[in-house]
Amino acid sequence: MNNQSVAVIGSGIGGIATAIRLKSKGFDVSIYEKNSYAGGKLSEINKDGFRFDAGPSLLTLPDLVKELFVLVNKNPDDYINFEKLNSSCKYFYPDGTIINAYSDIDKFAQEIENNTSDSKQSVFKYLKNSENIYNLTSKVFIFQSLHKFSNYLNRDVLKGIINIRKVDVFRTMNQANEKLFKDPKTIQLFNRYATYNGSDPYKAPATLNVISHLEHNDGAFIAVGGMYQVVKSLIKLAKDIGINILYNSNIEKINIENNKIKGIKVNGENKEFDLVINNMDVVNSYKTILKDQKMPKNILNQESSSSALIFYWGINKEFSQLETHNILFSDNYKKEFDYLFNEHEIYKDPTVYIYISSKKNKDDSPNDCENWFVMINVPFNSGNENWDNLIKKSKKNIINKINSILSTDIEKYIINEDILDPKLIETKTSSYRGSLYGISSNNKYAAFLRHPNFSSKIKNLYFVGGSVHPGGGIPLSLASAKIVSELIDKS
Repeated sequence: MNNQSVAVIGSGIGGIATAIRLKSKGFDVSIYEKNSYAGGKLSEINKDGFRFDAGPSLLTLPDLVKELFVLVNKNPDDYINFEKLNSSCKYFYPDGTIINAYSDIDKFAQEIENNTSDSKQSVFKYLKNSENIYNLTSKVFIFQSLHKFSNYLNRDVLKGIINIRKVDVFRTMNQANEKLFKDPKTIQLFNRYATYNGSDPYKAPATLNVISHLEHNDGAFIAVGGMYQVVKSLIKLAKDIGINILYNSNIEKINIENNKIKGIKVNGENKEFDLVINNMDVVNSYKTILKDQKMPKNILNQESSSSALIFYWGINKEFSQLETHNILFSDNYKKEFDYLFNEHEIYKDPTVYIYISSKKNKDDSPNDCENWFVMINVPFNSGNENWDNLIKKSKKNIINKINSILSTDIEKYIINEDILDPKLIETKTSSYRGSLYGISSNNKYAAFLRHPNFSSKIKNLYFVGGSVHPGGGIPLSLASAKIVSELIDKS
């Protein structure tokens, strides 16, 4: 039985998952969380009878969550259930075109053929190609460290290198999609997947088309009871198996002695630990709890991913034309991303995402009402923005867009509101610049430029979560936990 002690800094999905994995191996694990609640970016808001998922709103690869329960001989169904969505998203275009992305691929492909100049076969070809990219890259880029030389000496990596052109790293996502599709609406729909890791489809490599494989071929899911149930279920599991969870814990420093972990300083008290797992944003970690250590600037001075501006609206009306997930596309996608990443501004006609969990979980809103999570992509917080003005201007543009596409007057139905902007994201989650995904993937070498899951200079210090390899979002954060656990096994 392993009796080594582990401190996990932060209770984001990656931190909780790592704690569970290490506890299953016999480690004595404690999670330290600065907030009074768990989950990091995956949190919730309760207000006037409305409940909102405050962060991630859609899940792929739910088996990565279930696997954590199986590891400790628990039945996942006793803790959490997932529902596969009949439609992953409903798309609304400025000219009135509507495309429903049904989970049934035949129906989805027929939607594309009925509403664009592209064929069903082009959709099948695209999704098959996305599946091939996933099969070639997942074991190499998602489920193992890219920063251990020994990992490059296996069959999966060699297969990926031999098929490098099929991985499509040399074209941008938009270039690849323009080659296969001819209708701007179809191209815009599939270009959207770059935003799943805060990137620009006109710069990011076509390898990112792998994201659409997970959503369309494997399926899009929601947790029964809302996405925050993922956090609640894992926290309950952690407690059930004896993991210590300490909230309101201000980590002041990671203590290091002779290039080896000594422990942590928390709420003014030094505590000794054999290993430390850091789930805090990696850049802000080097600026605060690791400020005595040299920041690896060649890795960390990369372009930050986009952030988000989110309005949480209690709506006292039901909109039958909307699904659980909805996209109201901008009139000029290229210009929107130019503003986002080049001008560091918000385009006057932004793409609007509306997530309504009460479509599936009726308890999330009062009767005859809906809980609207309304989001646009915005630049990270550079410190030069006047967010009060930007929020005011963006809200007006969002409302105009909703009113135009849905033929309504949405303002008169908004009965309560909360707002999350990049500054608040940084404050609440310690995310550098309020970036949602750490660095963007606008560089074709971005996967290699992310911070590794371990320290090459400090023994027994590991990094997990969306700001390090393999990236942001629930599935990748869970993958990073798996990588850290395996690295510790081999250490």
